[in-house]
Amino acid sequence: MKIRFKSGGLLKLPRLPALMLAVASSISYAPVTQAGATFKIDDTKWVSVGAGLRTSFQSAEDSAGTPGNSQWSNDFALDNIRLYLNAQIHKYIKLEFNTDCQTCSNGGEMRILDAIGKIEYNPYINLWMGRMLVPAERREMNGPFYSAIYNIFASGTPFEPADYNLTIKSDGTSAGSFGRDDGATFWGAAFDGRLQYAFGFFRGLRGGANVDDNILYAQRVAYNFWEVEKNPGYYTSGTYYGKGGDILTVAVSNQYQEDGAGTNFDPGNFRGTTADVLLEKVLPNDGVITFNGEYKNYGISNGYSQATRDTTYKTPAEGFSMFEGNAYDFSGMYLFPSKVWIGQFQPYVRYTNVAPSTSSNREAYEGGVNYIIDGHNAKVSLSWTYGDLLTKGLNYTSSASGDHINAIKLGFQLQI
Repeated sequence: MKIRFKSGGLLKLPRLPALMLAVASSISYAPVTQAGATFKIDDTKWVSVGAGLRTSFQSAEDSAGTPGNSQWSNDFALDNIRLYLNAQIHKYIKLEFNTDCQTCSNGGEMRILDAIGKIEYNPYINLWMGRMLVPAERREMNGPFYSAIYNIFASGTPFEPADYNLTIKSDGTSAGSFGRDDGATFWGAAFDGRLQYAFGFFRGLRGGANVDDNILYAQRVAYNFWEVEKNPGYYTSGTYYGKGGDILTVAVSNQYQEDGAGTNFDPGNFRGTTADVLLEKVLPNDGVITFNGEYKNYGISNGYSQATRDTTYKTPAEGFSMFEGNAYDFSGMYLFPSKVWIGQFQPYVRYTNVAPSTSSNREAYEGGVNYIIDGHNAKVSLSWTYGDLLTKGLNYTSSASGDHINAIKLGFQLQI
């Protein structure tokens, strides 16, 4: 969901050919996070390109199958294919432009993921403007490529408004796409980088309940007790595979939008508060333990009754049915220090519980193993998930029901 840079030597080229080569490269072999190629134009200008791919196979139990004779689906999916372009045009001014296949399951259309103009003056205060990640809990700031678990969204806690729809629309059913929205974010750090903050202002829900064009406000504040996490901007990672030292970071975030949920005839004010923690410890044998924890408390006030929710869920084009209630997500993993062939094994366990205010609870148990070849740039993941979260999904009506089912997924992630 983001772009990172890998430090290293820069290729010095004449100004015009360098720019032409950078553009041609973005078409032919693509950009990336924490890797890719950087082309130097002069002492202050450069262009960086890269790419990322996530693809998977999943086999899931049919919830409608007869006892003892369950049928299993078998699906291949192109989860993400991203092209990244980053540039610096002045000592303090940068540009980020990323794309993704936002409708991969329906054939695929390359669409704008990020389009950010950046003014980065000093560690304390910086400004990003354009289309970008809305400050939220760590899972959203990690994105799929920098999370510790491949299946981080599908069997996780409920989505934020900006991640509730795959496409950006203005009909009251969308507040962004893939965790992104159009707006501005001030971010920075203090106390030697230990206290990190991001305060943003965004369009949020477009149309529908939000007939008055109220702004969505988003904040995230984190404190690094041990080593300071080093990421671009206000982005995060779900693990550093021990490369970042011992880490203990606690963060809180909040989003609020008046008339940010419901329908045009029954709007409600949305508030989403989260707290998350990352603990990563490098053991004396060079093994690495990692723990991620997350808690969410979402509320909708002054409108959007359960009766309206029950009605509009059947016709989602009529409203924005945000989650209301509490949710938890905990995971733990261990990275073995020794390599087996070209990578290291990292088994993990995870538990997710979602408790809507006026709908039935749902949960998911997950266990798996990652095969880490090159950190976030090359890994393979095999997981097993069990629970009714897989069948109830985003149905928060009073009559929501679903069976506990099993699902197995094999995922591949590559970046350059």
